[in-house]
Amino acid sequence: MKIAFSLLTSVALAGMLTVWDVPLKTVSPSLVQASAAEMKDATGLTTQQKIDLVIKHKGQFGGGDELRRFFFGDLEPLAVQPGGAGMVVNLYNKANNVTFAYCSTFDVIVAVKKGKVTKFAADEVK
Repeated sequence: MKIAFSLLTSVALAGMLTVWDVPLKTVSPSLVQASAAEMKDATGLTTQQKIDLVIKHKGQFGGGDELRRFFFGDLEPLAVQPGGAGMVVNLYNKANNVTFAYCSTFDVIVAVKKGKVTKFAADEVK
């Protein structure tokens, strides 16, 4: 009796899971596409467009905020060097192979280069 009940329960659950997905796809395919669109980046920008925006706003106040927003959790500090208004932190984005020089005193990006750069030239980070 227990085996028949567990078998019947398993078949019922499998049937419900199978049937559950069908109405969503047949009734409104846009709902399925909307959930896939939510998986994309909220800004709607490509990675290169984000890097270009950071470069465009280089030296302007709030550039660091933009960098943190675009690459949240993807930046690793490589080195600290004199520059800006004291010290500059070189932050590396492994996913895109780009290094950003960030001055926390004024919350600005002072330099951007492709590759893993541990030290920028002094004239780039002043």
